[in-house]
Amino acid sequence: MLKELSIRNFAIIESLTVAFQNGLTVLTGETGAGKSIIIDAVQLLAGGRGSQEFIRHGAKKAELEGLYTVPEGHPVFAKCEDLGIDVEEGTIILKRDLNDSGKSVCRVNGKLMTLSQMREIGALLIDIHGQHESQELMDDKSHIHLLDQFAGEKLSIEMRRYHEKYVQFRQLKREIAAFAVGEQQIAQRIDLYQFQLEEINACQLRATEEDELTEERLRLMNFNKIFEGASSAHEAIIREGNGLDYIGQAMTSLQHIIDVDEAFKEYAETVSNAFYMLQEAGFGIKNILDDLEFDPERLNEVEQRLQLIQNMKRKYGTSIQEILDYRDKIDSELQQLLNHDENMQQQEQQLVDLERQLVKQTSRLTEIRKDVADKLSTAIMVQLKELYMEKAQFVVHFEKLPAGSFDENGADSIVFYISTNVGEPPKPLTKIASGGEMSRVMLALKTMFSTTMGITSIIFDEVDTGVSGRVAQAIADKIAAISVHSQVLCISHLPQVAAMADHHYHIQKEEQGQRTFTSLQEITGNARIDELSRMMSGPEITEKTFFTCERTR
Repeated sequence: MLKELSIRNFAIIESLTVAFQNGLTVLTGETGAGKSIIIDAVQLLAGGRGSQEFIRHGAKKAELEGLYTVPEGHPVFAKCEDLGIDVEEGTIILKRDLNDSGKSVCRVNGKLMTLSQMREIGALLIDIHGQHESQELMDDKSHIHLLDQFAGEKLSIEMRRYHEKYVQFRQLKREIAAFAVGEQQIAQRIDLYQFQLEEINACQLRATEEDELTEERLRLMNFNKIFEGASSAHEAIIREGNGLDYIGQAMTSLQHIIDVDEAFKEYAETVSNAFYMLQEAGFGIKNILDDLEFDPERLNEVEQRLQLIQNMKRKYGTSIQEILDYRDKIDSELQQLLNHDENMQQQEQQLVDLERQLVKQTSRLTEIRKDVADKLSTAIMVQLKELYMEKAQFVVHFEKLPAGSFDENGADSIVFYISTNVGEPPKPLTKIASGGEMSRVMLALKTMFSTTMGITSIIFDEVDTGVSGRVAQAIADKIAAISVHSQVLCISHLPQVAAMADHHYHIQKEEQGQRTFTSLQEITGNARIDELSRMMSGPEITEKTFFTCERTR
């Protein structure tokens, strides 16, 4: 739900912050006071189009901010995760700045977003309906999703089974299309892969070879340094009168006294170990020195081998392992190309089998949808009857996709049709012209779908325009019913709607100096009765009107 809305320098609003609550909140006020401006602000936070014209005269930018809370498991969590947005304790803050340069800056929980990304999130949080505009319900492409939501778990299980096969079907079609190339192209690819395989295999590369050769080159290039250092170390250890002789003398001396003083035993062992370790080290260094031989030809071979590896890396990968992986990959593809006809036959048969399975599954989906569609049509017409459209006909219109065609929803194309006049055939919902009829149809649909759409907040912007009397009261009842399952914000001129509100805000504008300001205030008690009376009878409130409003409230 929308918990708080903050607006600065937006149209005629200099600064406004309002906290909203659950249930039905009604905003009333004189025409032009700024009611729709507040809805415009919410719409921009949901990713609507903005312009410099929204910025208050004299300001550099307009600032809009909305704080939403969402229940655990809401679809917006998955969308935020996809976009890398952190959501703590179910709180989402949408922020948008409109600059006088024409650019806007969008943020969700402090993270910069593109306008399209903000629109994706906003569509999951709020649904805005005006007399001649709506979002999901008035979009033909969304009708199949709404019907599926109404169907519930039974259809969801079948959809999961279908989707698993559908993903396999699409992948297999892509693979077949990739192989469906001309014979000349296949031959060219075979020649290329065979050449590359021969070149890589001829090099007889090993994964660790480059590191080993690099180390060997380093040793060969530093032969003199290694030889001189090793010789010096050997002489210092082994040569008579040097290190090993002195340690040997120390070892002998300590051995002579440990029998009479065990305090020297530990040190005697240490010196003895050191003697034999140095002796072994000296012999080892000597063996290496005996084998050391500078071989300029070997250095040349190492350099050439490293250069060959570099050339291969430029062609086939950044490392020997990548080159070897590439070799395995093209070897596999080469085998497929060489067995092209056989593979194609196998894949085409798999595609036929998958298509047969999908036909059965889509038939099952259609069967469930048609059963649910009848129940939905009946339920919608009950709602329309309560809205005094007892002659209306609501039909879920089915069309099958062309034979062999499937999409992510199956093989059904679904559009909601309606007829509001006797003798007129049902037509697509989006073709309804009358504003009053559109409002009632939309409310009937909203009443049915408000529990399944997952939208946290619904805004009705003067959807009651063009109706009065008993129809107005029926609309008020429906809006109140929708607010049981979703937070509803409603701009209304009907006292019947305002009387149903859980929270009532009055919007007014006033002039201070040479500027116009808009203010919003929650009204209760007698102030609310006065406002309901004004809505019923105009500026002059009679005693009868006041009494009627008090009883209604």
